[in-house]
Amino acid sequence: MGGFARPGPILKSKATRIERPPKARRGEARPGKAARPLQGGADRTRCTELLPPPCRVPWGGEAAPRAPPVSAAALSCRRYVAGGQCKSTAKLEGKVVIITGANTGIGKETARDLARRGARVIVACRDVAKGEAAASEIRADTGNQQVIVKKVDLADTKSIREFAEKFLAEEKELHILINNAGIMLCPYSKTADGFEMHLGVNHLGHFLLTFLLLERLKQSAPARIVNVSSLAHHGGRIRFHDLHGEKSYNRGLAYCHSKLANVLFTRELARRLQGTKVTANALHPGCVHSELVQHSFVMTWLWNTFSFLLKTPQEGAQTSVYCAVAEELDSVTGQYFSDCQPAYVSPRGRDDETAKKLWSMSCELLGIQWD
Repeated sequence: MGGFARPGPILKSKATRIERPPKARRGEARPGKAARPLQGGADRTRCTELLPPPCRVPWGGEAAPRAPPVSAAALSCRRYVAGGQCKSTAKLEGKVVIITGANTGIGKETARDLARRGARVIVACRDVAKGEAAASEIRADTGNQQVIVKKVDLADTKSIREFAEKFLAEEKELHILINNAGIMLCPYSKTADGFEMHLGVNHLGHFLLTFLLLERLKQSAPARIVNVSSLAHHGGRIRFHDLHGEKSYNRGLAYCHSKLANVLFTRELARRLQGTKVTANALHPGCVHSELVQHSFVMTWLWNTFSFLLKTPQEGAQTSVYCAVAEELDSVTGQYFSDCQPAYVSPRGRDDETAKKLWSMSCELLGIQWD
């Protein structure tokens, strides 16, 4: 009977057997696969060479974790904290600039920016060694060798007068004066002349310096005076009955009082300089991660802990630079700026009678006549 024959047994032969690759030893790679890095041992370098470039690690180390992606919200927050930027491209070749406290913080970054624009920058500071280090860094960074350090101690009127005398003897022009130096949250102390330290350094020192240099500014006009104040002026008041805090003292409020004095000084100075082509404006640099809070352990801890919510010194310098160079401010005077735009001034900062009284008392304390 016809049909299919019954199949016989299937014979396995060596020719048809599928050979599996030998099991890879620890540290070796299977074909088509990368070896896993070892925790250590003599074969570590050889094994990691089989890994793709992003996974390779140095001898004895572990693969660095990839940075987590930065969220759009975080970037947006950081841009908000950074604030406004000075977009002016003005050049300052042939211009002479004085910046007090330019050995650190926003003063140093302001000096760097203006030096990059070609200005001759006078770094006026108390710590000459620190000033020379900052000036050397700025010269190397900008290629501008006209960055000069001069000693001035704003807590000593004798030092201020000596600085001004030497400057006037050596420099024939002055186009920009930036009263930047300041102190904050100091324990109660007095200057060499007996003034409460915040009032003496932040206000009276710059008041006297401006007085001594004003004629040179007028001769060099158009010229600008820039006073670095603070948002803290909103919490200040001029306590004429206790200017030096001898009856009661709070170091936080003392700072606020001195910053209000900056705003009032700017307002009255601008009024008196009308028609001279010398302008005067004040500004708030923002909350900046700098050495300003060094006298307070708590504030220093907060500044370091929440530094991501603070401006860098370079960001904090933007409004100072803006007030110094922006073409649109050529004839603007007596104003207060923040983030490179006009900002709100407290009612006490707009009190003309208080400004005039503070002016008169400042002249009396310093022994000068400035009419």
